[in-house]
Amino acid sequence: MAKVSIIGAGSWGTALSLVLHNNGHHVTVWSVLEDEIRMLKEKHEHTDKLPGVKLPEEIVFTTSLEEAVLGRELLVLAVPSPFTRSTSAKLRPLVKEGQLIVNVAKGIEETTLMTLTEIISEEVPQAKVAAMSGPSHAEEVGKGMPTTCVAGAKEKETAEYIQNLFMNDVFRVYTSPDLLGIELGGALKNVIALAAGVADGLGCGDNIKAALITRGIAEISRLGTAMGGKKETFGGLTGIGDLIVTCASVHSRNRRAGVLIGKGYSMEAAMKEVKMIVEGVYSAKAASALGKKYQVSLPIIDEVNAVLFDGKPAKEALRALMLRDRTTESKDLSWGME
Repeated sequence: MAKVSIIGAGSWGTALSLVLHNNGHHVTVWSVLEDEIRMLKEKHEHTDKLPGVKLPEEIVFTTSLEEAVLGRELLVLAVPSPFTRSTSAKLRPLVKEGQLIVNVAKGIEETTLMTLTEIISEEVPQAKVAAMSGPSHAEEVGKGMPTTCVAGAKEKETAEYIQNLFMNDVFRVYTSPDLLGIELGGALKNVIALAAGVADGLGCGDNIKAALITRGIAEISRLGTAMGGKKETFGGLTGIGDLIVTCASVHSRNRRAGVLIGKGYSMEAAMKEVKMIVEGVYSAKAASALGKKYQVSLPIIDEVNAVLFDGKPAKEALRALMLRDRTTESKDLSWGME
């Protein structure tokens, strides 16, 4: 049995607390919000973000960061990506040398273009940092529905330790050394999911959604490999796998926000309607900036930015994608003697 704390009591953190408890670990859940912790203590259910999923009385809920951090073998950082840096800064004076932090949020910091584990490593340099990601909606994990993820770390032993803590008969965990690729796939797919949602909101049908998923993973792979991620990662669970589920699922907040934008909502109004952090909105500018930095073409991501931040009508953005210059699907394929 390990002592584990979830830092962040949103839907994903809450669902993972149940996974870890069911595996026999001692679990503490922390939130900065007193009302949220009071609700979890009284009802043993996150009625706002994970309704219907009952949490065992043995799980401890607290607003004390000291209680959550001190003496814990593992900290699961599950706060929304815009709060990764500020939360990590609060953790710094409490985390001991070599204490393990596994990040489970997805995003890229707009101002620095850093991945979330890079931010954590900068803010908590004494910690050992890893990530876990994959096609894993909290609503299904909380209900015990079969799910697969990937644990990424620089050291094989660290990834395998995370794998052993989380894995059971309904939550399968793979390991990977490609920490960068895992994080880029998880962050960039949210931007593509916004585009897929916009297409749904416009009533465009399944054909274009399949095209957005396929061309979207091409963009993610181009940028990810240019930055040092591995091509195999983008063809795996944290690449195409996570992209498919986020573009297609009714649980996807990014797709849901995109649907509303396609129906005419502003970005701000769509986020307000979804009532949860829409990670793709926060990663979109960073993704476009990374494309320019590494000189990688990202037409879908650029059009998403134009719709979100420049007031471009969604129909015009889709038309611009359809009427781009004629090209071949894969530049790696050649015609006979070429």
